[in-house]
Amino acid sequence: MAAEQPFGDPPPQITCAGLSKSFAGGMQVLAPLDLTIAAGRTTALVGPSGCGKSTLLRLIAGLAEPSAGSIGIGGVSPAQMRRSGAISMAFQDPSLLPWRTVRSNIALAQKLVRQPADPAAVDHLIDLVGLTGFGDTRPAALSGGMRQRAAIARALITRPRLLLLDEPFGAVDELTRRQLAQELPRLWEPQGTTTLLVTHSVDEAVLLADRVLVLSPRPARVVADIAITLPRPREPLVIHRAEFRELAAEISAALAEGAGQPPSQAAE
Repeated sequence: MAAEQPFGDPPPQITCAGLSKSFAGGMQVLAPLDLTIAAGRTTALVGPSGCGKSTLLRLIAGLAEPSAGSIGIGGVSPAQMRRSGAISMAFQDPSLLPWRTVRSNIALAQKLVRQPADPAAVDHLIDLVGLTGFGDTRPAALSGGMRQRAAIARALITRPRLLLLDEPFGAVDELTRRQLAQELPRLWEPQGTTTLLVTHSVDEAVLLADRVLVLSPRPARVVADIAITLPRPREPLVIHRAEFRELAAEISAALAEGAGQPPSQAAE
């Protein structure tokens, strides 16, 4: 699979200034946020359920409008980035087209952003996400975890400048989850893709990210900003290293402090 970027511009920095979001009835989901996401790095968002992580991701994707404040992605708006085809997002819901095969669902992403068809790259991704032999299968015949793997492949096939992942491994078994968490970053890291990941798993955040932002309960605010300095590539056994466990404990403690809970009640 080619490692070159499909766009001439470098990966973008994300800048949020005074960003907030409220819904009908006055429920505030995001407190005013001033936040910069570094270009070409992987940043993880962790926080309690319902705190606004996915809302923040949707705002950055241009799928929702902020109530106040602004978002700049490489100096342009989320809407402009979406129109250029430079953003790709994998949701918790795979949303595959039921009448298309796995291979056709993945290939469609390239067509929608006007990239040349690359059947070899599609087949490579199918193998990488563990769907070898299922390229001609329709979504109804797949398990939930298999559909999610197909959705991840679809998000990666366009080699986006900005990759947004919302609980991308939530529907797969633990063994596959760890395998994907180890192997998939090797696709976006060589390209320098700016990647923003929402996860409930502290271990997953430490394994994947260069930086972890810990959010408070709603309305979300950043309660900790933790650099992950573990060398790459990160092999599965890294989760047993003392440095890994110390970082996971620091994130868990920040989650607990932000939620006003004892550390034992924080996220996994």
